[in-house]
Amino acid sequence: MAQPLDGPSFGPATGGRPDSLVVLLHGLGADGNDLIGLAPAFAQALPGTLFVSPDAPQPCDMAPYGRQWFSLQDRRPATIEAGVRAAASILDAFLDGLLAGHGLGGDRLALVGFSQGTMMSLHVGLRRTAGPAAIVGYSGSLVTGNKLPAEIVSRPPVLLVHGDADPILPPSALDFAEAALKAAGVPVDAHLRPGLPHSIDEEGVRLGTALLVRTLGRRA
Repeated sequence: MAQPLDGPSFGPATGGRPDSLVVLLHGLGADGNDLIGLAPAFAQALPGTLFVSPDAPQPCDMAPYGRQWFSLQDRRPATIEAGVRAAASILDAFLDGLLAGHGLGGDRLALVGFSQGTMMSLHVGLRRTAGPAAIVGYSGSLVTGNKLPAEIVSRPPVLLVHGDADPILPPSALDFAEAALKAAGVPVDAHLRPGLPHSIDEEGVRLGTALLVRTLGRRA
């Protein structure tokens, strides 16, 4: 049986019951501590939000440290798809438990991913019956894109940010994801950042904050 996900959290800055959830999904070889550092920046505009950054379910098999959502040792499409789907069932259960535990609906959830975490955010988020309110993907790609037209359930606004100097995932991954999402009727905003390697820059954080505020922010 798969172990339940766990990891660091931040907020709500108000100190009260959260009015929304942002789940941050890290990349290959990292863990939840890698992305929880984004939470204070996002929280300045979302004081009622709880940020949670779970550790991926598997030890990384390409490094002596860190975690992975699925293995990339075998890059055949069928193998990657099987890994994504196995991790997706674990992540879905985690998200369901978080929402239920805080008495929130899927429309009060946003997913933010980096690299492999972006792959998971897109795969899971577009297949959830209720929500999420938004998906933010940094330096990632769309996997199982060929199955998306038949499997898509939800069409939240998606922000994709990718560096044109990324040595890990080429900028063409951004073009492919943008085209596939638009073809599936998903509202997508794609940004190619000049000189950015496999990383997140201040402009990416600003763009992500703007989408999160637009979709999760409480209005007086």
